[in-house]
Amino acid sequence: MQNMSSLSSSIADLRKSYERAELSESASHTDPLQQFDQWLQEALRAQVPEPNAMTVATVGGDMRPSTRIVLIKGYDERGIVWYTNYDSRKGRELAGNPFAALQFHWVELERVVRIEGRVEQVSAEESDAYYNSRPLDSRIGAWASPQSQVISSRSVLVTNAAKYGAQFLLNPPRPPHWGGFRLMPDRWEFWQGRKSRLHDRLCYRLEDGVWLRERLAP
Repeated sequence: MQNMSSLSSSIADLRKSYERAELSESASHTDPLQQFDQWLQEALRAQVPEPNAMTVATVGGDMRPSTRIVLIKGYDERGIVWYTNYDSRKGRELAGNPFAALQFHWVELERVVRIEGRVEQVSAEESDAYYNSRPLDSRIGAWASPQSQVISSRSVLVTNAAKYGAQFLLNPPRPPHWGGFRLMPDRWEFWQGRKSRLHDRLCYRLEDGVWLRERLAP
């Protein structure tokens, strides 16, 4: 069995040459939302695993950052939307500090997208519409899980699911503590892996209502 030092050495020796594509100013969109839409559609067509998965980073009142993987459920000129439990750690942190960062990593395409901005709750009507489109077990699950709270065992979840399933049958209403968040971007970064670690990075900053595009050193 390998010891810790040899395992660490093996990890340090891992190398990959990124040579799939490039990202130039002339071939990219001036609007970052259009660039994001193009890359997301290419990730969908390439059938990369879970192209809709994104990391959400928030900061709590103690200034400790935390991250979680969630799924994007919509995007337009207003921002990026996902749904969760408002009483979860993420929900509580966003209530105290309404700024977050998102990251998509499409490994097979050698691409990363980073997005930063202010976060707000989506309207009740939007949350209702999405909640009602979910499978029944997912709707019951929103009631059954006291997300981020300590529980004694998995049986708590099973018992809660059975209780709310019996209570609501086929028509559970949306829990008041569950709904959507929308991040309104003021900064985007598109990263394309390149050979010799000379990666392409294009940053878009919102300044006086206008998107400024800049190249960053890798």
